[in-house]
Formats: sequence, structure tokens, C-alpha cells
Amino acid sequence: MKLGQTSTAHPRRPRRVPAAGIAAFAGVAALVLAGCTAGTTEPEEVVAERYEEREVTDGTTTFMVVDNPGDGATLSYGADSAITLLEEEVDGSTYAFKDMNGNGELDVWEDWRVDPQERAADLARQLTVEQISGLMLFSNHERSPADGLTDGQRTYLSEDKLRNVLNAGGSDVTENVTWVNEMQAYVESIASVDEPYVPANFSSDPRSEAQSGSDYVPTGEGVSLWPSVLGLAATFSPETVEAFGRTVSEEYRALGISNALSPQIDLATEPRWLRVAGTLGENPELAAELASAYVRGFQGTYDEDGTYLGFGPGTVPTTIKHAPGDGSGEGGRESHLNVGKYAIPGEGLDDHVAVFEAATDSLAMMTAYSIMLGEDGEPVVGDEAVGVAYNTEMMRMIREDIGFDGAIVTDWAVMTGYTDENAFLGTAWGAEDLTPVERYFTVLRNGVDMFGGVNTAEHILEAYDMWQAEFEAGSVDVDADARWAESGARILAMYFAPGLFDAPYVDLDEARATVGSADRIEAGFDAQLDSVVMVKNDGVIAEASEGDWADATVYIPHTYDTGVESLFGPAVYTEGPSLSVEAAEQVFGTVLTDTVELDDEGNVLSAQAPDLSDVDLVLVGLRSPNNGMPFSGAGQDDETGEWYPFSLQWAPYTADGEHVRTESIGGDVLEDGSKENRSYFGNTSRISNEADIRAFERAMDAIEESGRDIPVITVVKANNPVVPAEFEAESNAVLVGFGVSDLATVTVAAGLHEPQGRLPIGFPVDMDAVEAQSEGVGEDMDTYVDAAGNDWAFGFGLGFSGPIGLP
Repeated sequence: MKLGQTSTAHPRRPRRVPAAGIAAFAGVAALVLAGCTAGTTEPEEVVAERYEEREVTDGTTTFMVVDNPGDGATLSYGADSAITLLEEEVDGSTYAFKDMNGNGELDVWEDWRVDPQERAADLARQLTVEQISGLMLFSNHERSPADGLTDGQRTYLSEDKLRNVLNAGGSDVTENVTWVNEMQAYVESIASVDEPYVPANFSSDPRSEAQSGSDYVPTGEGVSLWPSVLGLAATFSPETVEAFGRTVSEEYRALGISNALSPQIDLATEPRWLRVAGTLGENPELAAELASAYVRGFQGTYDEDGTYLGFGPGTVPTTIKHAPGDGSGEGGRESHLNVGKYAIPGEGLDDHVAVFEAATDSLAMMTAYSIMLGEDGEPVVGDEAVGVAYNTEMMRMIREDIGFDGAIVTDWAVMTGYTDENAFLGTAWGAEDLTPVERYFTVLRNGVDMFGGVNTAEHILEAYDMWQAEFEAGSVDVDADARWAESGARILAMYFAPGLFDAPYVDLDEARATVGSADRIEAGFDAQLDSVVMVKNDGVIAEASEGDWADATVYIPHTYDTGVESLFGPAVYTEGPSLSVEAAEQVFGTVLTDTVELDDEGNVLSAQAPDLSDVDLVLVGLRSPNNGMPFSGAGQDDETGEWYPFSLQWAPYTADGEHVRTESIGGDVLEDGSKENRSYFGNTSRISNEADIRAFERAMDAIEESGRDIPVITVVKANNPVVPAEFEAESNAVLVGFGVSDLATVTVAAGLHEPQGRLPIGFPVDMDAVEAQSEGVGEDMDTYVDAAGNDWAFGFGLGFSGPIGLP
């Protein structure tokens, strides 16, 4: 028998429910352990080997690691576990397999040679209803790995059978590894013959961005640091994006993370949208190409020459989100809260969908929150004004038209209505009147498999009973067991593909050598440098060598941000230099900033520019105008109910132009049957960091007072496009960084790295152009043209010698 074949020495367990609807691949994965050398006909000598075991500890949990011969899978299991090993001899070599259910037989799902989907389908038919219901759960944010395994976690693991855990903590290697191993040992210990073993599957939102302040993306700490997703798009390089995926997925696995809640591939057709920074830009062709590369990088294995081999142990399944594309929020508002629950893809829907079609190799997908409308205010797909997971026709489109057959998870809080009693957060848009069990039944009927932010299985089990009753009444085509097994197989594929059943434990020493290693740090910083976009250069930025600026003096003005109140707490006031002084000091000899007077609460009272007599260069940092964040309720005043506009300029913007809607497209049906009007016509923006543009103006005033012609380089730290008219004319050069460190932009500003990035989204000529464009259509906005005639549209960027060129 060849190793690539499944043993017939041990009979497979009988299947408990029909296999209808369960995706399974025919055949098994063959492992070539002996063969012929290329170009010869003589077989190589086969050397008989035997697997070896070794004991590993992280100081809290001790486990066994099994190294199989050749290309055989590496296995791990708890030292005190009831799991034992089975042996098979192939061509004289002895290989080990884990007997995870204690029956003394090598079942299909225990055989690491078998295709992941086939293993998943086999196990799904053996799990209890309670176990599959637990697999459908995806935990709330676990923010403190340092606490180790908590009583609350033990409860949801044992009682609710939850196995998908969202790691929202930091990236400390020791804290993460010890927590992960402790939890893996616990779920091993509670497995039984009646309830087969299922490991814990840890997931994470992106955690590798060099500079961020969002609710979703904490600034990376301890891991390699890369541009934001929008910054990756600015490289216009599938190779860079794929390399990002390969590098970061290795760090994830070293932290015990085996699933990525990314990439966010919403098409950024609405430039004011609060989550543009997490997207791949506004162009569907570029976004599709880069989305595919992202998935390949995370989910793929490679040979020594870098050739892509597909799925394999040690990879990280991805979750493409938010299907079918949520980047068209009306007025830029965002659908985590009621203020932003309407998106307007309109006639641009096909472009949004195309990005997801390019990334269907992803093992998982997350649905969008929003109610998707056309520009006529009617649902863009079907006739239900409900969020995507509740929209039967839209979910049919995702499953059948897009052709996605992996696991689908709702975004967090979709199963809760914001009007529910004691609801902290609820996003069941349009389904608020349904009971909890009706919501779960509806979403399951629509083909969803998992429920984000749900820790208890109560309503899923109720939905099981409802499903069975509907089956017996003839309302659904398959019985509840078959439907649950269908979801179970799709979910378990996310576990088997990366080898999680075979090797769930993490070696702490190996993790320390992997996370934040020098080569990975360097790769991330190189990508940051390559992503920086130069959009203006009057000869100030030129090729230079290290040390050329050692005697130079630069001035960086001071700024502040009053912050934005959110669901999670009050506004946080921040103040400091507009670019990192520490970063600038790595390049320039002397760095000056303002003299600042603060009040007793740390708020800026005044800022005085220094004497610029000896200053050689002025560097000004401008963060994107801060309209708020997804959990801030931005767009509506909590007290007055007044709607106000988002703005891409720092100075106050009053929305009274000819293109501002006087009646919103989206709106709730009020008690009197009329439609709510969410128009912000006549109202003024609320930008918390207006001080950024005032700092720029103060720097310009200081230059004028000095009587000297000091060059100015403006660095835009962009989460969204901005209106350049406020700063471009007085800047000698302008750089745009998307989620990169200040050191990266300062390095480019000094000419130590030639700019290579291009704009992944156009910058508007003014706010009237923003109001005139369609939320759902990309590249339909009048973009800024500077005095040199350069159009700051999608794809524009400069190198030392001029425009880099459009794709």
C-alpha cells in the first residue's frame, strides 16, 4: 500500500446522516516519499524510518510532538491526554496517526493523508447536534491572553461546545502560546466517545498594521509591521500582497492563531466611508487581483523555490469580508450602528461582487451588515429591506451566482436587534421584529453557517427543533441533521486544511524565533516604503544616501485631536508633534517642534513655532480628517437627532451645495408610515482633528516670518482620500502614507528610498465633487489636478524621475 492511500486495515465508521449537500473532494492527498530522480528511470533507494516522539513544554502545558518520516504530518497531543497513537507501515517506514476517539481504528477524519474536505465531511456526520451547534458559535472578543484559560471560557467550551475563539488581545508570544496550549489541552480533556474531540480554532482581525487607531486594527506590537490593506493596494503588487500573507500567517500560527478574519475586500467606492483604510481601494480589477493574492499568501504552502503548492499544514484559512461588498455606505456612514445601516451599491453592485468572485478559494466568508439599496431606495437584490444575512435572494446570489461553497459567518452582533431588551450592540437590520429563534432559523435557511459574537448555543438548538418541524411540514428540503452536518463539514474544513486536528499545540521556543524575527520585520518595513505615494515633488525629494541629512535641521509642528466618543467610552484627547520626532531623529541631525502650553487636563492652550533661522526643511504631518469611527455613531447628533455630513477636508464644511441630497436614499419607516429622512443638507461637518490643518498654517506663517524660503514636505497619513486644496499649493512635496510608520514616510521624504506607490483611490477636487459621485460606483469623482497638471486620480504616483504610470 502506498502512503497516499487510505488504509483498509481499519474499517471506517458508519455515516450517521446523508451526505447530501456536503462538499467533499474525491480521492486523497498523495505524499511522494520515494520515487525516481528527475530525468532517470532508476528508483531511489528507500530508507526505512520510524516516527519519533519528543516532549515539549511552555512552562504551563506539556505536550508530545510526533515527527513522522519524510513528508509525513507533524502531530501533537497533550502529555496527559487520552489520545494515543496508531501506526502504519509503508514501504518499510512506520508512520503515526492520532487515535482521537479512542476506538483503536484509523478513521477517515483521523487520517492526515486524506483530503481536508473529506475528513471534515466524515467527522461532521459523527458529531452530536450539540457539538455542531457549538461549531456554529464564534466567540466574542477575548482581549486578555495573559489571563490564561478562564472559568467563562471553560463554560462555553464544555457546556456550549464553542470552538471558534476570537483572539483580540495583543501579540505577546508567551502570553498567547501558553493560553492557546492551555485551552487545547482542556478541549482534549473533555472529549469522549460520545462527543468526539474538536480542537479550539483561534481567529484574529488584522494585527500587523504599522500605524492605526481604529477599533479593529490595533497598532502592531511584537509582530512584523506592514502598511494597512489600503497601503498594500498602493503597491499595486500582487507579489507584495502574497508575501505579506505568507509572512503574517507564519506569525499567526506561531501565536496559535489558525484563522484570519480578513481580508476586508469591500470595494471602496464611497470615499468618506469609515472603513476605507481596510479595503483594497476603489478599482475592481486591482482589488480582485490583490484579494486573490492575499488569500493565496495566507492559505498556501510553497516549496523551497517559492512555487505555490496550495493548502497545507501551518497555513491560515482566510475570511473574505463583507460580502457582497459594504463599501458604499450612504454618505460614508458605517453599519455597525443604526446611523449607517443603509449602503447604496446601486448600479455598481456587479463591481463589488466581482472582487469576491476572485477570492472564492477562501475557506470562509463574512457577510455585510448593511441593508443594500439601489439609488431608487429599493433593495438592490430581492425585495427584502434587511441586512445581508437575512436577505434570502442576496444569500442565494452568494451561494449560487458567486459560487461560494465555504463556511459563511455573520458579522458580530447580527443575531441581536438594537431594540432588543438589554442589547449593548445589535445589527439585525430589518429583522428586529423576529424572535431570536426566528432569526437563527432564517439565517440558517439562507445558507449561513456561523454566528459572530455569539457564545451560547441556546437559540441554535431551538432553531434545530424549528428546522425539523419545518422539514416534517414540508417547508424545507432536508432534515435538521443533514442541514447541521452540512454546516459542520464546511466549518471543520477550516480546521483540517491547516492541520489543526493533527497539531494543535504551539512550541514556545519556535514561536519566539518566528514572531517579529529580523527578516520578517525587514520585509514589513520594505513593504511600507514601497507603498508610500509621492503625489507632488518640486525637486525637494531626490535620491540621497544615509548621512546626507546628518547636519540638517527640520521643524515639525505640533497638533492635537479632541477625539470622538464611541460605544465603548468617552472621547480621548491626544496631542503631540504631527510626525514622530524620534523617527525624524533617525534621519536628520536636529529636530525642532513647537513650544506648547497645556491646561490642567492636558489640552493644548497654545503652540508657538520655534525660530526657523537655521531650519533646512519643514515636515508637516496631516492625518485624514477624523469624522469618527464605526462605533461612534458618526453622522448623527445623539442629543438633537440632527444629521451632519462627513468631510474629507479639515476646515468646517457646510453641506449646502447643489449635489447634496435634500432627501436621503435610505430611511426607516416611521410610526406614521412615512419614510425617515437622513439628509444632512445645510449642516456642518464635525472633524476632531481640525488642529492638523491649523498646525500646517502655523508652520507656513512661521516660514513667512523667518523671511527664508524653506522647503515644505507634507505627509498625509491617509485612512481616506482628502481634499488637497487646503495644503497642496504651499507644499513643495507631498507624500501619502496608508497605515505606515512615520519612519517609513520620513525615510522616503529624505530620498533614502525611491517612492513606488500609487494612489489606490482618487483624491477629490473638493467636497462638491464628493457629493456628486455615486456611493456605489468607483472612479466616478472629479479628482484634484495640481499646478503641474498632475491628476491625483486612481493609479497616480511619482518616482524621482516623474509619473510612475497608470496600469
